[in-house]
Amino acid sequence: MKLLEKISTVAGNTFAIWVILFGTLSFIFPSGFSWIVSFIPLLLGIIMFGMGLTLSTADFKGVVQAPKSVMLAVLAQYTIMPLLAYGLAILFQLPSEVAVGVILVGCCPGGTASNVMTFLAKGNTALSVSVTAVSTVLAPVLTPTMTWLLASEWLPISAGSMFLTIVKIVLIPIILGIVIRMVFRRRVEQSIKVLPLVSVIGIVAVAGAVVSVNTENITSSAFTVFSVVILHNGLGLLLGFLLAKVVKLDIKDQKAVAIEVGMQNSGLGSTLALAYFSPIAAVPSALFSVWHNISGPILATIWAKQSENIDPPQDNEEKLA
Repeated sequence: MKLLEKISTVAGNTFAIWVILFGTLSFIFPSGFSWIVSFIPLLLGIIMFGMGLTLSTADFKGVVQAPKSVMLAVLAQYTIMPLLAYGLAILFQLPSEVAVGVILVGCCPGGTASNVMTFLAKGNTALSVSVTAVSTVLAPVLTPTMTWLLASEWLPISAGSMFLTIVKIVLIPIILGIVIRMVFRRRVEQSIKVLPLVSVIGIVAVAGAVVSVNTENITSSAFTVFSVVILHNGLGLLLGFLLAKVVKLDIKDQKAVAIEVGMQNSGLGSTLALAYFSPIAAVPSALFSVWHNISGPILATIWAKQSENIDPPQDNEEKLA
């Protein structure tokens, strides 16, 4: 178990490297990864189950303890990123499938990677966890609704079917994880340190699978789609930070809100795109997975160094504002 914990820690700290490495390998040797496509819903379910194992009722108390910060971040998550995606799809005159893919990933909740990035950035990690938990629980309703509202001008959107899919591969696994943690608390807490390894393997596999079935599409439109993904992520981080600053949250909360808004659950985006649209529609989610695992650590490192230079020594214990 100790060895697995060490491997898990290393895998979590080098997440971006593995995404880039296996994304490149799947592009060069697509046949070695394309078989994973049929297992993507299962992989996402396992990742969400692992997320549930890390959650407790305390992670949802932020809604009561700091309703302003939590609800602001959740509202920003489901407005800023979807609207940015819609605007970028029009600005770049994206093909229908790609436009829907960009909007879809913009309508997804935040992922667990945002919690890690907030911690590394010396932001309010407790707030980040609460926001991820709440936005993920709301995803079955808000992700299909926002996608239908913004993307239906390009392609038909089955919001009802999408709702059921998200319940099955996101909500139910998370609830099962929470219940199992409550029942077998001691055993679960002993194995939680291994979960980052499971998440890394799952997300890397999903990204590799999507790339493997889209080598031609990526070759023909990589520059445009990657440009959109970089702008989407960057503007999300910036607007999330500015919004938190305007409403006068403290600097740790500003970091948490910015990262929660800018980082998406791209694995969910890939799964829904493949299930309801086409492999092309999953490309933005795959590229988003690669990029935000590069931009996130870079931003976290900059913010952490700023904190070391500015913040006086203090208790490391996180608390909700």
